[in-house]
Amino acid sequence: MSGDDADNFDVIIAGAGPAGGQCARDLAARDYDVLLLETEPEDEFPRQSNKSTAGTFPRMTGAFGVPDRLVEQFTDSVIVESPNDHYEQEQPGAVLDFVAFKQWLVEEARENGAEVRFDARVNTPITEGGRVVGVTYAGSEEAHADIVVDATGPSASLAKKLDVVNLHRANQAIGIDYKLEGLNLDHEEYADLTGSMMLRLDHDIAPGGYSWIFHTGGDTAKVGVCYIQNERHDEVARDDMRIDDYLDYWRETDPRFEGAQAMEGEHILRGSAHIQMPGSLSTDGFMAVGDTVPTIDPLWGEGIHQGMKSGRAAAVTADHCLTGTDRNVSADEMSIYDGLWSEQVAPKMSKRLLMTELLYLVDNDRYDRFVRTMRELPNDTLSSANTGSLRSIAKLLEPGDLSYLAQLARNRITDPYGRWNPLS
Repeated sequence: MSGDDADNFDVIIAGAGPAGGQCARDLAARDYDVLLLETEPEDEFPRQSNKSTAGTFPRMTGAFGVPDRLVEQFTDSVIVESPNDHYEQEQPGAVLDFVAFKQWLVEEARENGAEVRFDARVNTPITEGGRVVGVTYAGSEEAHADIVVDATGPSASLAKKLDVVNLHRANQAIGIDYKLEGLNLDHEEYADLTGSMMLRLDHDIAPGGYSWIFHTGGDTAKVGVCYIQNERHDEVARDDMRIDDYLDYWRETDPRFEGAQAMEGEHILRGSAHIQMPGSLSTDGFMAVGDTVPTIDPLWGEGIHQGMKSGRAAAVTADHCLTGTDRNVSADEMSIYDGLWSEQVAPKMSKRLLMTELLYLVDNDRYDRFVRTMRELPNDTLSSANTGSLRSIAKLLEPGDLSYLAQLARNRITDPYGRWNPLS
């Protein structure tokens, strides 16, 4: 490595979101010299550019020791709404204060010994002999490390320049989320959303995507819309409407929002993600984590959990590669992360992606039938399908879905980035 000793580290992590923050937290706790670089200024961190519904489940909060003080509302059920129906399933969960959650991860990383630098946008990777050895950031600043981790989210600032992760705009999700007060969460025309996380499938509100209401206590809730730039979006989207307009439209047409107002001082969170199979995840001295590597559960998303797991998998890989006097950060050794990602972060990814793409491609009438089907099946069918069980996914299908499946298959044949195999 080159550069001043003060700027030599074991691991550099670009991006202080859930994945980057967790990776820094884990590695610093193992006494590695860690530098965490964050684009935003510290007094504004995190800003509105970071979208998350902040909904999660006990398996995440328990596994990563998330304190109760970061939970805005513990929930008892999840609800799926279609344009004219709904399905409810008992399932404990938690809606996090996403701003406080990200700040907590940075505080934990610092307390464990990581160095954190804000106003430090990462520009380019530094390579020597084909291996990543550091980054430039904040213009012309340099820092060097044995391992560099890209946690910059959908922008994939480093991974793109290294040609590690191939991201394209097809199936890009665009979302907005903020907190409202004065909602009628138990309106007579709809399901009771008190103590619930609700996902609505309705192309009139979110063309090619979904919208949500997550109860955060009293008459408040996190409310958001996300559309996905898929074939259904191309067909039904209104040319003159952006993501903010769709959320405004929902508020204007749904009686639950009558009299509701945005809470003063709350962040408007907005951002994007890619819903597609990733390319490779690592190379010599480098790994990509979190939203830099697209993954999503078909219904609940739970990007926070996947991001945290990928950050931890990267920390385990770095620990393995840096242990002992002969540090080995070759692509072969770093590929341990790829295996952990496939086994622990996003198992059965291709099958889950199949359900995800199918779910947001079908029409509104199919959503009503989908909800009715869920009510007729055992409660674990939806959870099992969400984890990629082909048997459970098949139970949710009907003959008319074959045309959509054929369309998805054609897309994969013509997609230059396609690596998708629904049977793998």
